[in-house]
This record gives sequence, structure tokens and C-alpha cells, in this order.
Amino acid sequence: MSQFETISIRTNARGVATLELAREDKHNALSAKMMDELTEAAARLGDDPQVRVVVLTGKGASFCAGGDLRWMREQMAAGPDARRAAALKLSHMLRAINTIPKPVIARVQGNAFGGGVGIISVCDVAVCAEETKFGLTETRLGLIPATIGPYVVAKLGAPMARRVFMSSRIFDATEAERLGLVARVGALADLDRLVEAEVAPYLACAPGAVAAAKRHLLALAAPIDDDVIAMAADVLVERWEDGEAAEGIDAFFEKRKPSWVKG
Repeated sequence: MSQFETISIRTNARGVATLELAREDKHNALSAKMMDELTEAAARLGDDPQVRVVVLTGKGASFCAGGDLRWMREQMAAGPDARRAAALKLSHMLRAINTIPKPVIARVQGNAFGGGVGIISVCDVAVCAEETKFGLTETRLGLIPATIGPYVVAKLGAPMARRVFMSSRIFDATEAERLGLVARVGALADLDRLVEAEVAPYLACAPGAVAAAKRHLLALAAPIDDDVIAMAADVLVERWEDGEAAEGIDAFFEKRKPSWVKG
């Protein structure tokens, strides 16, 4: 595979590919480059007959801190066509990971906020360290979980999603397991063992059958099709064009509270 700048891929002799987010200094925040590279990596891993299972993880202290706010700020200053293209970039990345015809297992540590929760939601199963913190933190910034929304709701179901979708509340690994976002929780030192417990059964399965079963599962679920993706992108663009988002992101960079915070 070609050299990437923001991610890395390594595949072992068993056919287990580790796809690692590698913007460690930015807590693996999703930049435009990372989104493009993840989209390309998903296609390549899906097409590689040597790959049986994909483990998706983040390098360093955090799994993924969400969308890169500098990138979002740039979109808010861009023209309508550029804004929509940027929103679709994130949507297409999520769809690419969601439809990899291999099992995808998330290995989660540190923080998983916003788009990080979205990435977990497009994995088939997730395991996390017990100290991991989660949050759909967009509304604190005047944004909403827009492009990730269809996948988060598909993962949690609407009743569970209502508990965390709108409040930007930070929640812990125990609650993430209860919500259905992660399947297993353990000590950080045991995380690789938990991942292996998810990986090993697939290596005894026919890879073509696994791929067909995943396609069938996605077809049976509520469709996240082009219309849903376009709608979600439109919602994100609408928020970028709203004054609340500008105020929220400005407040973040200026290290102050946004105007709607009282007390």
C-alpha cells in the first residue's frame, strides 16, 4: 500500500490489518487529509484478499478527538459548493469504513468525541479501555452530530441515542457499553487481549461468507443510502452557515465560553 501521512496500515501473517489514526499530536482529529486517506485505505483493505480482519485504532493518548476545528472553520469561510463538498467528504469516509467487506473492530482508548464516536459506530464491534471518555460534543460548539448521525442512530437505536445525542454530555466506558456503542470494556493493559477475542473467531470463518454476511446485514438494516448521506451533509452545511457555529468555534480557539453559556 502507498505511504500515508495521517494514518498507518500494517498487516500480519494471519491477515489482520491494523489501521491506525496517526495524528497523535492532534489527538487524531479528523483533518481533510485524514478523511481522504481513510476513504482510500478502506477501499484498499476491502479489495486486498490477504486481509481477513481490520482493527481500527488511534495512536497515542486519544482514539479520536472528533473533527479538526481548524478545518471546520475553513469550511465556514468557504463558498457554498466548497462547504458541501467538505461535508460530503466526511460522509463518504464514514460510508467507506461502514461498507468494508471485512469485519472491522475498533480498539478504543483515551478520548472518543464527535467524529470519533462516528467512526466507532461504523465498526462492526468495539472494545475500549475502562478509562475511555466518550461524547457527542458538537452542540457545545453550535454544531450537531450531522454526518455521523445516521451511523450513531443505527448503532445505538434512537431511544439510546437520545440520551447523548443532543447534550454534549461526556460519558464513561460503562455507559458506552450500556448504550451499545462498545461491546467489551477492560483495563488498558488487557485491550489487545480483548481485541484478539473478537478477531480470532473470524479467522476460522470462510472470508467470502463473512463478506456476504456483512453485505446481507447492511441490506437488512435501515438503509443509509445516497439520499440519507446527502441530507446529513446538508444539515452540517446549514450549521456551518449558522452564527452559533461561528461563535462556538471562535470561543474554542479564544479559550473563552461561548455567549450562550450562563453563570
